[in-house]
Amino acid sequence: MARPRIALFVLEALPNARVVRRFVADHRADIAFVGLSNAERPSSGGLIGQVRRHLARSGAGILPYLAVNFGLPDLLRALAPLTQAASGSGDAPEATPLKTLCRRLGIPTLTIDDVNGSEVAQGLRAAAPDLILTYHFDQILKPETIALARLGGINGHPGLLPRHRGPVPTIHALSDGPGSFGMTLHRLAAAIDAGAILSQEAVPLPPGTTATGAAVALHAHGRGMLDRLLDEVARTDTLPEGRSFEILPYCPFPDRAMLASLRRRGLRLTDGRDLREALSLSGRAA
Repeated sequence: MARPRIALFVLEALPNARVVRRFVADHRADIAFVGLSNAERPSSGGLIGQVRRHLARSGAGILPYLAVNFGLPDLLRALAPLTQAASGSGDAPEATPLKTLCRRLGIPTLTIDDVNGSEVAQGLRAAAPDLILTYHFDQILKPETIALARLGGINGHPGLLPRHRGPVPTIHALSDGPGSFGMTLHRLAAAIDAGAILSQEAVPLPPGTTATGAAVALHAHGRGMLDRLLDEVARTDTLPEGRSFEILPYCPFPDRAMLASLRRRGLRLTDGRDLREALSLSGRAA
């Protein structure tokens, strides 16, 4: 059976880095190209503009979460050769920044400012993928972009849709309490996290798990779900229709009141374990 050719779009960060790197290494023959979102793109306000927006909405309490999930992995990516040498992780895929790994494997990459722009459209037409896969990606694909893949697209969402639509589902799941964590694979659609559900599993997590730790664990759990779904696509040469659902309200980044409520209940967005994991992304294999 022929494996689907995949155009993979990601924002490489702590929640997805290890699992996506391993996925790319394992599926190297199936990946047409990898699109890497530019988190500091001008259209989103650049780094300074984004930090200002987060401070205005969430206050300074959001900064450790942003630093551990996004800032440190981005800053330390350039130091990967040194940290790999110091730790002895060598060329292990999980410890290799995605762009470097793709270059090593001969997989084309594209840094993306606008996923619906002409450069991406040209790349998709040239690569002619069967399927688009987004796995922790921060840009919304328009229908005409999704249509450039023969079978459409899949998104991995670390939440139990239709609950917790939006960019930080594990923060909202943490607020809702035990039993709220899970992973969903759904069809890509023009509306955010609104495509038909293809696979979904609730995932119990240990007490004390932070929103950051939950995101890492759920993306890792989703790898098995994704492999099973891709096996089905390979057998049938089609993407299942999936299960439609009622669209619930969008869940944005938390405001100050939500962060204060989490603190009062002893719930944390991130902690020292998450910090160590971010610092070691390019320094150990697993």
